[in-house]
Amino acid sequence: MNKAQLVEAIADKMGGRQQAAEAVDHVLDAIVRAVVAGERVSVTGFGSFEKVDRPARYARNPQTGERVRVKKTSVPRFRAGQGFKDLVSGSKKLPRGGEVAVKKAPKGSLTGGAAATVKKAAAKKTTKAAAAKKTTAKKAAVKKTTAAAKKTTAKKTTAKKTTAAAKKTTAAKKTTAKKATAKKAPAKKATAKKAPAKKSTARKSTAKRTTRSR
Repeated sequence: MNKAQLVEAIADKMGGRQQAAEAVDHVLDAIVRAVVAGERVSVTGFGSFEKVDRPARYARNPQTGERVRVKKTSVPRFRAGQGFKDLVSGSKKLPRGGEVAVKKAPKGSLTGGAAATVKKAAAKKTTKAAAAKKTTAKKAAVKKTTAAAKKTTAKKTTAKKTTAAAKKTTAAKKTTAKKATAKKAPAKKATAKKAPAKKSTARKSTAKRTTRSR
């Protein structure tokens, strides 16, 4: 039986081929991930999957008989449970279709192994999604802050330019006013100087009139 046949065998019990395929994929993925991480996956009545380390050793090439050094490695190992062994050996009868061939695990016993691995994988995915959302939110906040800072800087620059232009205009007006005042001042002085001359002329004419009347 291959994987496709296994899916077909449980499709009716899972409510469809798609659901059966997903169930098989999830179970196998959970078992592989747990064993790779060094955990032991034990299914009551079926067996256990575990990681076994093999030390470095010497072996012989079966074709040439040459002695070859084999590096240290790790391999997966499956050990059948007692219920599985009894069914295969024939000491126990295999139940008919629709019945459970392997005993169900007692309540509270599924605290580790595949179930825990599935939960851990889901928790990791949730954590990664939350971290990605936080990172996106932080980037958006930084962009908004940068844009606001740029606007503020532009406003300050505009205000400085306006102030400088106003100062130049005020200085130009003051300079023009001073020049105009400076030009008008000599005319007043000249008028003041000419006034005494009129008075002396008036005095002379009065003196002439007095002399004639005498």
